Amino acid sequence: MIIFSYHLVELPIATAVKGLFSIPISKKTKGLIHREYMTAMTLGSPIFSTSRFLITEAAIFIQWESEFALNEYLKQDDFGRILAKGWHVRLSFIRDWGAFSGFKIPKQKAKLETVNSPVVAVTIARMKPLEIPRFLHWGRPVEKLVRDHPGTILSLASVRFPNTVSTFSIWKTEVEMTNMVHGHSAVPKPKRHSNAMKERARRNFHFEFTTLRFKPIAEFGTWKGKKDFVPNIEKVNR
Repeated sequence: MIIFSYHLVELPIATAVKGLFSIPISKKTKGLIHREYMTAMTLGSPIFSTSRFLITEAAIFIQWESEFALNEYLKQDDFGRILAKGWHVRLSFIRDWGAFSGFKIPKQKAKLETVNSPVVAVTIARMKPLEIPRFLHWGRPVEKLVRDHPGTILSLASVRFPNTVSTFSIWKTEVEMTNMVHGHSAVPKPKRHSNAMKERARRNFHFEFTTLRFKPIAEFGTWKGKKDFVPNIEKVNR
């Protein structure tokens, strides 16, 4: 069965810098469908700040032909063993909006038990360079909305130069996430996300863009000394 995985790992500075120029996960990896290797950022942080671009923290989003392929990669590959020392969550696809090259959208879709089940959201886009200032103007308020929302458990942004941007968030419940998307949350300025989406529809920021929603199925390891981010799924501390 096709699965996705999202990895967070702290790297030595030399490894991190090398990763800026050469993705350490080979396209020829057995069982790999697609991977996006990025550098983590703090949602909502000032554009020119040390927290905006966390060079030693990698965020890697991967699609696999099977969970067996992921397990073998983590055990057998040199960089896979590095990833195994970090944190990751395994994901079963629910639905998508938009389109993004490389990933293969599964025909088989998972279902949450209820709207009160935890859910993971990933957005990823290729930016139009001339639209980046406009994107930042509309996007940073949305980053702060997601970062500070009481429904999020873990949230972050990531980037790969020159023009790939992404967000990752774990939500306590699907209903809290959908309320945020549509501007119905009981928080200050709740329509920041819906307003930004209207602006994107008016004039697109991106060459390609997708939002993917997932059911979390297993969580492994620790991140920044913490674990067990996702409630009610299998937890393995490596």
